[in-house]
Amino acid sequence: MFDAKDSDFFDLEEEDFDTILAPDIAFRGTIRFAKPFMIRGIVTGEIDATSDLVVDTNAVVTAGINAQRVLVRGKVDGNIMAKDVVFVTASGSVNGDIISKEVVLEPGAHFSGKCTMTGK
Repeated sequence: MFDAKDSDFFDLEEEDFDTILAPDIAFRGTIRFAKPFMIRGIVTGEIDATSDLVVDTNAVVTAGINAQRVLVRGKVDGNIMAKDVVFVTASGSVNGDIISKEVVLEPGAHFSGKCTMTGK
């Protein structure tokens, strides 16, 4: 799917995540975490992480995101700041600005905002 040094990020399985926000959960507030985290439900607020975040296919996130690496398969309304990479898949949608060292948009992905790539 993606041939890069961070490809292990895209091979993560459900059991690789300590915490998964289930599809039937709606959370409002600030989420902070230090281990890989997957969102399958609805989050409104802020996400502040020192690890990886996956916004799964049917997830809806209305939040500013700050994380190490971000994989968007669902919908994000808010700015994303990632230290290493932001990857938006064909099923993903981002409405907001992206700041990261590397940004990848698969064909079919939706992105509306400003993109700033910080370089190596």
